[in-house]
Amino acid sequence: MPTVTAAPNQKGDFLVDYEEKVFEDVKAEPGEKALVTFHTVAFEGSVGLVNLLQATRLQRKGFETSVLLYGPGVTLGIQRGFPKLGDEAFPGHLAINNQIEKFMKEGGKVYACRFGLQALYGHGEGALIPGIRPIAPQDVLDLILLHRRDNAFILDTWTL
Repeated sequence: MPTVTAAPNQKGDFLVDYEEKVFEDVKAEPGEKALVTFHTVAFEGSVGLVNLLQATRLQRKGFETSVLLYGPGVTLGIQRGFPKLGDEAFPGHLAINNQIEKFMKEGGKVYACRFGLQALYGHGEGALIPGIRPIAPQDVLDLILLHRRDNAFILDTWTL
């Protein structure tokens, strides 16, 4: 039987070299844009929250950054809480809402498809986090094409 001779990890230990940065810290050139799209259900994995963090990072790097919530992605933009809206039922329960609010407070724009809101999930525009701009379903493709035309960085977020 093999014997474990390494000491157990202790609180405060470093397990990786978190200080080494391999690549240059890329910043946006004046006028550069970014679009992060979301076709994923809130809380069905980490991709929604992780790419909201990426959108915030793009904004902080100087990109004029927009977020597009469409299809099941509109669920990221819904006000939530329990027992009342805004109440955090457990730690992390409002992480997505808080990140969207922080992103918008820092200048990011968020758009949500009205078709996804009503037809797919039965919500009206009043259910959205304040500051999110509802858009027509025909605007979803046009928003993406406008960013493509502007040579924007586009990060597509999908859950399959």
